[in-house]
Order: sequence, then structure tokens, then C-alpha cells
Amino acid sequence: MSQREWIEKDFYKELGVSSDASQDDIKKAYRKLARDLHPDANPGDTAAEDRFKAVSEAHAVLSDPAKRKEYDETRAMFANGGFSSGGGFGGGGGFSGGGQSFDFGDIFGGGGTTAGDGGIGDIFGGLFGNRGGATRTSNRPRRGKDVETETTLDFREAALGVTVPLRLTSPSACTNCHGSGAKPGTSPRVCPNCNGAGVVNRNQGAFGFSEPCDQCRGSGSIIDEPCEECRGSGITNRTRTITVRVPEGVSDGQRIRLAGQGEAGLRGAPSGDLYVTVRVRTDPVFARDGDNLTITVPVGYGELVLGTTVSVPTLEGRVGVKIPAGTADGRVLRVRGRGVPKRGGGSGDLLVTVKVSVPQKLDDAATDALKTYLDAEQASGFDPRAGWAGA
Repeated sequence: MSQREWIEKDFYKELGVSSDASQDDIKKAYRKLARDLHPDANPGDTAAEDRFKAVSEAHAVLSDPAKRKEYDETRAMFANGGFSSGGGFGGGGGFSGGGQSFDFGDIFGGGGTTAGDGGIGDIFGGLFGNRGGATRTSNRPRRGKDVETETTLDFREAALGVTVPLRLTSPSACTNCHGSGAKPGTSPRVCPNCNGAGVVNRNQGAFGFSEPCDQCRGSGSIIDEPCEECRGSGITNRTRTITVRVPEGVSDGQRIRLAGQGEAGLRGAPSGDLYVTVRVRTDPVFARDGDNLTITVPVGYGELVLGTTVSVPTLEGRVGVKIPAGTADGRVLRVRGRGVPKRGGGSGDLLVTVKVSVPQKLDDAATDALKTYLDAEQASGFDPRAGWAGA
């Protein structure tokens, strides 16, 4: 993709959000589109696959505040007359407007953007970042894009850790040429025009500029016999299944980074990373409070009054919890070390909330016994509403 094509893309339109959308709005829009357009949900639909790639590309830029800022500023600058001669790039690798010339290296070359990170600095800085005729040698094959996907786990799987297979459809290294782009048995050769730098210097007055080498198109190498399967790119689109180890204690919405498992880089360049967002299903028994596991246990009134020991479930087996005599309804009892495992070792606690379960119907014997108890309770001077509401 050329620098002009990149700038002219409307990433906000791809995601269906406004240019002042918040990061949360961008994330929500991407998740919905990625879920609807994912190749697994649209097998054989090339249009959906192309849209999925476009949406992923837009999200990669707009989800990163630094890249988004550069993207916005550059598009605004171009929209305000940054192109010379009716919107074209100047011959020296910069652009002119309002009688003043600019060098892309001044704008993007020194802003701390790392070459090869897929941002604007990578696109412009490596191509137009030279001044005074100095040769820049930071050009290198483009790193593959990062890929994002999601997986949904049961509550216990997320708490205890699990290994899950993920099926991905994305650009990967060509298996025929092993990512080199050259026909098996041959190898790319260093471009004689730029000596492998990918850029050549041009002088324009007192300034020196660099522009992509027209012989190797900025790659630094020439392939005389391209691989028939990938046509020299070193990349093919394929479906693969990878095994992901989800660590114990992962929470809903947490992202796991798998280095080098994203899209393949061009002609053997490093692959991008894979980011897996974990979604955790709710559990009918357990909930979480940080690293603590919470549970509500139904008990009878008599059990709270007289005290008892109840058996409660944990993530691994059951444990007995002692309820002291006179325990109030809603009290939280703590069982240490029986909660969610922590990353650094150890576990949180199990927080047990006791809740009185009231019988909906009693037989005659139980009713008579309860009335007798209430009479005895009243005779002892106990008033459940003593001191309540001014009583």
C-alpha cells in the first residue's frame, strides 16, 4: 500500500464511528464488526473476508492513541492543502503548500515512532526521513500486522487456567517458499540500485531527500524467480489452528499476547503478534471479587441461631465452613486460600455469605413448634425490632 493510499483511507468510516469517537466506542464498534465479519462465521465469503481485514486494519490504528493522533494530524494537514500541484506529492519526497516546503522526516522521522511498527512513522519516516543527503539505513522488511481475536471460557476454566485451540484465518508465511517470496531452490538477491537499503537519495537544492527505490519497490531485494504460490510476496492467506495456554486467574475482558502469532511479515520479516481477548461466562454458583471467590449459601434460621457446619463448593472440591451460633443473616465468612489462583503464586480467599432460607409451607407439627418457640422468645424479652425506626 502506498503512503497516499494509506492516508486517503477513512478508518473511522470503516468502523462506522465519528472522528471524535471515544476509545470505548471504537472498541465496541470493532468487536461487533469483527464478530459479524469473521471468516469462521462467513466461510467462503470473500467480500466479508476483505471487510474483516479492512476493519482490523482500521482498529489497529485507531485503538492506539499515538497512532490515531498521528493519523488525524496527517489527514488534517493533507486536507488543508498539504499536496502540491493539486494534491500530488512533490518530486523530492516531501510536499509543498503556502510557499513552504516540508520534509516528512521532520514530521515523522524524529517523533519516537519505531520503524516497522505499522504506524505513520513507519510509512513515511523510512521513505522520506533524510536531510542533508545523509543516508538512512533503517529501512527493513515490514513487520506483519497484529491480529486480534476472542475466546469464551467457563468460569472455572478462567479461574484455574486452560489450554484452548483457536482457529484463525489470516495472512501467514507461504509454506512453499518459507516466506522468502522466491521460488524454492532460489533466493532473493540484494538490489544493486539501493544496495539493499530500499531507498535512494535525491538532492533538491540545499536539501537531500530519500525516496523508495524504483527497482525493488522499497524492499531492498529483487526476486528473479517468484514463488508460484504467493507470487513473490512470501505470504498466503490460510486457516490454521494454534493452541493457546490461558493462565489461571484470567478475568473477563483481559487480553493475552502471543508474540509472533499474528500476520506474517513481508518476505520473511517478523510476524505480528496475536492478541486474544478472553470472555468469561457467568457461573450459577460462583462470582469474583478480584482474586477472591464469592458464594452465597442458603441456611435455615435454626442453623444461624444454634450454629452449625455446612459443606460448600470451591473450585476444587468442597470444604466445611463453621457457622457460629447467633450468626446474623447476610454475614460474610472468610475461608483463606480457597479463592482464585494468583499470577505470582498463592490464591485469594473464599467469601461465604449466609442467607436465611424461609420455608414456604409448614405442616401442623412444625407450625405448633414454631408458635411455641415464638411464645418462648417473647417471654425471654427478645424483640427483633428493638431500637429500629425509633421503636
